[in-house]
Amino acid sequence: MNSPLLHSAFSRRQVLQSTSAGFGYLAFSALSTMAAERESNPLAPKAPHFEGKAKRVIFLCMRGAPSHVDTFDHKPDLSRSTGKAGQRPGSKLLGSKWEFKQHGQSGQWISSLFPNVAKHADDMCIVNSMHTDIPNHPQATVQMHTGNFQFVRPSLGAWTLYGLGTENDSLPGFVTIAPPNGDGGSQNFGSAFLPAIYQGTPIAVSGSGGLRARFANAMAGGAKEPVSNISNPQLSKDLQRVQLDYVKSLNIEKLNRDVHQPEVDGVIESFELAFRMQDEVPKVLDISGESAETLALYGIGAGQTD
Repeated sequence: MNSPLLHSAFSRRQVLQSTSAGFGYLAFSALSTMAAERESNPLAPKAPHFEGKAKRVIFLCMRGAPSHVDTFDHKPDLSRSTGKAGQRPGSKLLGSKWEFKQHGQSGQWISSLFPNVAKHADDMCIVNSMHTDIPNHPQATVQMHTGNFQFVRPSLGAWTLYGLGTENDSLPGFVTIAPPNGDGGSQNFGSAFLPAIYQGTPIAVSGSGGLRARFANAMAGGAKEPVSNISNPQLSKDLQRVQLDYVKSLNIEKLNRDVHQPEVDGVIESFELAFRMQDEVPKVLDISGESAETLALYGIGAGQTD
């Protein structure tokens, strides 16, 4: 059968011309998408796959805290085996010295160390199945925060900020309070191969005394600031704005030349965020305006919890 479509087929030259143009259109589309992403705020809130209920994530890394077998991980077999030989030569097994009871309708096993926490058993999700094959604390800490201690990977906080963004454009969406220099250091709150804007912002990383003392020192004009490198005492606010605008223009010029440089995008947004933080950080960290009831709830001025 003779079909008119067969007589109107493309020649080889026409096919090559059309497909080459198509590849060009694909490249143009990709570049346009990159440009649109660059112009948008990388920290803007992003719609999750499922509607979330949590507004924020507070992750407490309790280095040196009580053992899991003394707190929320009930191991009756270990208690019955107390005194028996362990895996290492000369070692012996030692069960918990604290009594465990089930609490709430959920029947959560909680030790007698936490009588007040036990009252909220039905509001907690306790995961006892997590484990690591790393016996050393530094490597295990990095693995807990990033998923791998051998290779540099983004931290849990960086992934959270990358995936969900933040609603406040004047404060960092991911902060870490008094992070230690050891046990992985900045790798525990770093962004690795993600843009630098998603890494954690350290608060109160230097100075003597507790966190409250460091904050109070900073609020009173002390030498140490809660957040490093966000202010320049040598320049006024207006001159800093001029300086930032000039540096930003140079960075944008590089972006226009190199088309897509996530690292430069991160630098631009980091500078802008630091400038905005100069006004917001002192307000956020100033607890002088809080009521006595609020301070009492957080244990401020109460000795061990201060």
